[in-house]
Amino acid sequence: MNSSEPIRLKIIGGRDKNGRTHNLPTANEVAALIIGDIDGTSDGRDIIVETCCKTLQRISELHPSYLTLQYPLLFPYAEDGYRTDIYHKGVEIEDASGHAKLTIREFFAYRLQFRENETSLLLILRTLLQQFLVDAYTMVENTRLNYLRNNQKKLRCEQVSSLYDALESGEYNVSVMGTRIILPSSYTGGPRYMKQNYLDAMAIVGAYGYPTIFITFTCNPKWPEILRYLEPLGLKPEDMPDISSRVFKIKLDCLINQIRDGTLFGNLIGELYVIEFQKRGLPHVHICLFLEKMYRVPNVNDIDDLICAEIPNKDEEPELYQLVSDFMMHGPCGPEHPKMPCMKLKKCSKHFPKDLTAETHFYPEGFPLYRRRDDGNFIRKSGTRLDNRHVVGYNKTLLKQYQAHINVKWCNQLRSIKYLFKYINKGPDRIFVGCRYISSCEDAWQLFEYEIIHRTPAVYRLSFHLPDQQPIRFDAESILELVLSKPSVRASQFIEWMTRNRNDPAARHDSCPDRVWNETCDLLSDDLKHECPEQLRSSARSRNFEEDTAQHCSR
Repeated sequence: MNSSEPIRLKIIGGRDKNGRTHNLPTANEVAALIIGDIDGTSDGRDIIVETCCKTLQRISELHPSYLTLQYPLLFPYAEDGYRTDIYHKGVEIEDASGHAKLTIREFFAYRLQFRENETSLLLILRTLLQQFLVDAYTMVENTRLNYLRNNQKKLRCEQVSSLYDALESGEYNVSVMGTRIILPSSYTGGPRYMKQNYLDAMAIVGAYGYPTIFITFTCNPKWPEILRYLEPLGLKPEDMPDISSRVFKIKLDCLINQIRDGTLFGNLIGELYVIEFQKRGLPHVHICLFLEKMYRVPNVNDIDDLICAEIPNKDEEPELYQLVSDFMMHGPCGPEHPKMPCMKLKKCSKHFPKDLTAETHFYPEGFPLYRRRDDGNFIRKSGTRLDNRHVVGYNKTLLKQYQAHINVKWCNQLRSIKYLFKYINKGPDRIFVGCRYISSCEDAWQLFEYEIIHRTPAVYRLSFHLPDQQPIRFDAESILELVLSKPSVRASQFIEWMTRNRNDPAARHDSCPDRVWNETCDLLSDDLKHECPEQLRSSARSRNFEEDTAQHCSR
């Protein structure tokens, strides 16, 4: 192929994929497309440089000269980029221990700061900053994956009973046994990570019931806090995605604290939120709120006070009218606008326009039908007249305070629970034959090490298993007899927890719900069944089992 021939990549969306993860980008931004995923199977980048002697040489992305060669405008004096031997300020090298060296994430987070009496060329270079963020985050992820690959490439996992069976059959080579550990659930964004967080969310539901409120909150690039910072520099919000991420994090923390004080929706007993980016150039969050029982089943008037799905009167509430017009109107869509992102099979996938109704209605399953009266109020968008049928539900107080898209739903119903938790734990965005899509806004969020998934209360994972079915980890070069001779082989978190309940009367108090007791009591010996008091079997179901377990295991 002629190297001077222009090549253009066009991303064409298909309807045979999940529209929530394979939707097309709507923001003009620099992003990375990674074939498959960041899953630990890649061998890293193939970086080749030409030396002064006209020979080709491969270098690592951690080479001190890589950033200088890749971004000559940012390093005009050919200074070193990141090195693995940089120590934190004030650390004596001869006495260095623990986390004494600067990590690559800390290096990039340090570079993304404005400082007095210092000009940062990086932060005012618009699209080059976006490219730098994408490059930096992929370097950080590759470093983490290399650590996992180099430190547990020999680890394997198998059940104790399987190892004993292998020993009895004369098998001594453990390198051919067990499942090799490739990517743990602690790796943020991985498939095991998302699955574990989904199960943790369901554990909270098991302890506290269904969530009551579901909120979607999206960053507004025209917030005065953002514009006040960018306008003196002549920049737009998309030119500095790190600023949008910082301000949104501050607003999100403020929103969560406001909800926790109980004056808005009632007393909060649990919360769960997940940050997403969805190829729109802006972060947004999905929040599930768990309220106390007395606030879960309100009457129709209470719903109308908390959630509004109508256009306010322009003369009586001009500020709220403008906010609803800017952030809370869906469309226009429908047969007249077939190219709208929500259109699928010539219908709106969000089920707009909604039906007009004089009052709010509850249904046995699913979300309620909010009040949408035919009051004559309308908003004109793109030449189309939109009435109350096109309003996205909102809370007046939150909309006025945060001035952004902030959708509020009442969701204390049976069928809504699977939709909510599957939606907020659906995983990273993808596009174009399964590529992982990494935007510059997501890169900034990750480099600052902000939370992607948050939940309260904490969920403690207790692994249940049958006798001799507990998993153990071992090195592929270990001797089988030595593996089975370790005292820890016969112990597990679950076994030690049940043993503590047998030997410590204080540990038995209110520590095991009826459901857990009935499922596990058959595995215990007869003497242990008789030793456990009746109060253990009839403990309160409303208590958080995982939290109680964590307390007893720490004694």
